[in-house]
Amino acid sequence: MCGRYYVDDETAREIEKLVETVNDKLRLERLRKDIHPTDEAPVLVAGDGEMKLEWQHWGFPNFQGKGVIFNARSETVLEKKMFRESILHRRIIIPCTWFYEWNRKKEKVTFYREDAPVIFLAGFYNVFGDEKRFTVLTTEANQSMVSTHDRMPLIVEPDQMKDWVLDDTKFSGMLKQTPVLLETKQEYDQQELKFL
Repeated sequence: MCGRYYVDDETAREIEKLVETVNDKLRLERLRKDIHPTDEAPVLVAGDGEMKLEWQHWGFPNFQGKGVIFNARSETVLEKKMFRESILHRRIIIPCTWFYEWNRKKEKVTFYREDAPVIFLAGFYNVFGDEKRFTVLTTEANQSMVSTHDRMPLIVEPDQMKDWVLDDTKFSGMLKQTPVLLETKQEYDQQELKFL
C-alpha cells in the first residue's frame, strides 16, 4: 500500500532532466511537502510521443461515494473494469523522494533509494468530469518492505520509464516485476513525561 509520499526540490530537478517542457508551477512552487490522497502532485504522462509533466489529483473517486481509491493492485489491475482502460492507455510515473508506510505498531517508516535521489512509482490516471486523477500501483512487498507491510508501490527503473508511459505493448511485463530493494528510516514519536 502507499498512502503518503514526499516530494522536494530534488524531485523537481529530476523531473526537469526528464521532460522537455516544464511549466512554471514546478519552478515556482516549493516542493517540500508530503503528498496525501486528494492532493495535487506532479506526474509524468504521455504527450506527443514523449513524456511530459502534468499536475493531477491523487485518487479516483470511490464508487461508494466516500473517500478516494489511491492504490490499485498490479496483479489484478487488468481484470478490474474500473482500471482496465486506464492501465492500457493512460499510464504515468509518479516521482517522489521517498514514501512512507506504517508498521504493525503504527510507527511511521520512510522508504528511499540509496542509489538514486528519486523513486519513480508506477501508476495510471483517468478523467472524472474535467479533472485528471491518478492512482499508484502496488505489488507484493519485497524483502526491504515485508517486515513493515505486505504491499508496496510498484517501482519503475529510470531505463523503463519511457516504455511504461509510452509503449502499450511493453508495460504488462513490468506489472510482475519485483521492485528494487529500498533503505529504511524509522521515526519514533517521542513522548513527554510529566511529573506531578
